[in-house]
Amino acid sequence: MTETYFRKGFGLKDAIQGEMGEYASALVDAVRLRDNVIGAAGLTVRLAKEFGFCYGVDRAVEYAYETRKKFPSHRIYLVGEIIHNPHVNAKLASLGIAILGRAADGSFDFAGVTAADAVILPAFGVTKDDFERLRSLGCVLVDTTCGSVLNVWKRVESYARDGFTALIHGKYIHEETKATASQVMKYPGGRYLVVRDMAEARLVCDFIEHGGEGPALRERFAKATSPQFDFDRDLVRIGVANQTTMLSSESLAIANEVRLAMGRRYGEAAAANRFRSFDTICSATQDRQDAVLRMLEDGVGVVVVIGGYNSSNTNHLAALCAQRVPTYHVEDSACLDAAARTIRHKRVGEQGEATSTDWLPGGTVTVGVTAGASTPNNKVGEVIARIFATRGMDVAAALGTA
Repeated sequence: MTETYFRKGFGLKDAIQGEMGEYASALVDAVRLRDNVIGAAGLTVRLAKEFGFCYGVDRAVEYAYETRKKFPSHRIYLVGEIIHNPHVNAKLASLGIAILGRAADGSFDFAGVTAADAVILPAFGVTKDDFERLRSLGCVLVDTTCGSVLNVWKRVESYARDGFTALIHGKYIHEETKATASQVMKYPGGRYLVVRDMAEARLVCDFIEHGGEGPALRERFAKATSPQFDFDRDLVRIGVANQTTMLSSESLAIANEVRLAMGRRYGEAAAANRFRSFDTICSATQDRQDAVLRMLEDGVGVVVVIGGYNSSNTNHLAALCAQRVPTYHVEDSACLDAAARTIRHKRVGEQGEATSTDWLPGGTVTVGVTAGASTPNNKVGEVIARIFATRGMDVAAALGTA
């Protein structure tokens, strides 16, 4: 029988190194050799110690390139975006990898996929139903789902198997959370509830502790619960998990809040059998968040965060920085107009772009730079160079190579 499901690549890493090399940056490498700090004429750029492509993202992108090499004559499809970075997705499209969109009902449109095609599953994973639909087509499946995501799936599956409702800290519209939530439906009676933040978690905790208006909560969480979710029935035993790219501190705080609410409602002894929690924030997300906090402690006057506007982990990095200093979330170097001294950016917590003038302070200043886990080094290097250009300098002066 011909193998049609692949999770470990094709052993073609050497064959794609030339193409993957475009994501590298000699400038970033040089900055790292200088303990992640460069500067000249009063302008210093401090690069976070951990930033950019994580292992899971690097692996997913490599597998996509390998798939093109392995199946040169196949039509190749990608279920949504491989990662949340527009440049990487555009590059894959240029290689003839077609991105599958969604139908009117929100499900992915697999109408054109046949058994003769190859389909790449993204790093976020896909829902149980989408996976089963693709398997039924008989096409080649290349699964790049991140190992950290798979770890979360195992947790929520264990909750559902043991009769616990999975309370997921995440964004119900995010591909990863949709995929995670779907895993509980493998079991009869599987239930899930997605909370976006502490404010929503506290609404749920208040209901656990005091009861209240179930219909009001049903309306509030209509799109964030499993079918026929019943707040009275389905919140008596809870297991907490999270989308891997959320703020770690908030995920941990939400888990603790739920634990306390269960204790107050049922008593501490009984609550021990009604509550479970595992920290499922991926290590790369945690490392990047920790590195940003250390960078802020080292002293910066302004921060530029680089990454796709729809990248959850990038948005959380920007939110962390914005609590301390002026922060600009940009998609790439094109957002910085050096001549006009303007910057296009996504405001923290908002949608769409804004444009700020004279964002880079005059005089002596240190600019912190970080990037989300879906941002390749070449984009980081381009932004660093553009920051120096905003001061009318070639970055070579900061490297001592001018």
